Amino acid sequence: MSIKRMNRRRIAVASAAGLVVLLGVGSFSVASAANPWKRDRGHSRPGPTATTSPTAGATPEDDEAADDETATSAPSATTTSAGGDVTLPPADGQFDYQIGGAYTPASSVKIVDRDREAEPAAGKYNVCYVNAFQTQPGEADFWTGSHDDLLLKTKSGDYVEDSEWGEFLLDTSTAAKRTALASIVGGWIDGCATAGFDAIEPDNLDTYDRSGKLLTKANNLAFAKLLADRAHSKGLAIAQKNTSEITEAEATTAGFDFAVAEECQVYSECDSYTDIYDDLVYEVEYTDNGKSAYTKACAAQGKDISVILRDRDVVPSGDKAYHYENC
Repeated sequence: MSIKRMNRRRIAVASAAGLVVLLGVGSFSVASAANPWKRDRGHSRPGPTATTSPTAGATPEDDEAADDETATSAPSATTTSAGGDVTLPPADGQFDYQIGGAYTPASSVKIVDRDREAEPAAGKYNVCYVNAFQTQPGEADFWTGSHDDLLLKTKSGDYVEDSEWGEFLLDTSTAAKRTALASIVGGWIDGCATAGFDAIEPDNLDTYDRSGKLLTKANNLAFAKLLADRAHSKGLAIAQKNTSEITEAEATTAGFDFAVAEECQVYSECDSYTDIYDDLVYEVEYTDNGKSAYTKACAAQGKDISVILRDRDVVPSGDKAYHYENC
């Protein structure tokens, strides 16, 4: 069973009065072949490079070279998927999580993760955030008005909601619904490719854990596979977002290429990701957990993977709540 963490997503203010909130744990899995990344990921890990970390609480613009978004990022490896070649993010490259609002990254940053409605950062490896397994609060009318049949409901017909974010769970319970959902989310993935992103980060893979057992892990992995196929066909890599209980075989079958892991130090689960993806894991710790988790993460795996510390709402630089550190 996974621990439901406060996954970060693009914030939209909305409420859904009268909706039912259910909690539950999925228990199904899919089997597959061994993970090819463990045999040969097709790249050599780059040697150490000198970087300057932004001062805690300071904006990247304070870095002397931060305004130069034309800087060339570190060479990235390519891997061949069913849909063709995709570019992997730089192994152990400095990561910046900007889904709460885009801003100019520091020159030392190699990988930038932004919402699908934002523009990619010039000269960086860009990851496109997509809320793929739940609805955005501001998009509730789109789903209830045009795709009500694709929203998860209880036997009494009430929507199943993630109350923490006011978001409806998408119904991945049947192949037909997964195909229909993949057509919609696939359009967003296409948009990421057209905009110039290099990869996608589909969030909320773990909705089965809060679906009241209406969804299973196998349901969501099957949907993830459709998204991975769509991404790969457009030349985009795809990240596993959180969900530490996903096994190596399941990750391989789904088609994930790397991982974005929030608070894995807090929940003692970082090995669940590095055992599968080695140094293609990008760890985000948050300031409201205190500094100790980040400090421990830097000591434990900071030499092997990118570890950053961010404010909980991942606000843009210039906001008084902004915080960014890397090790």
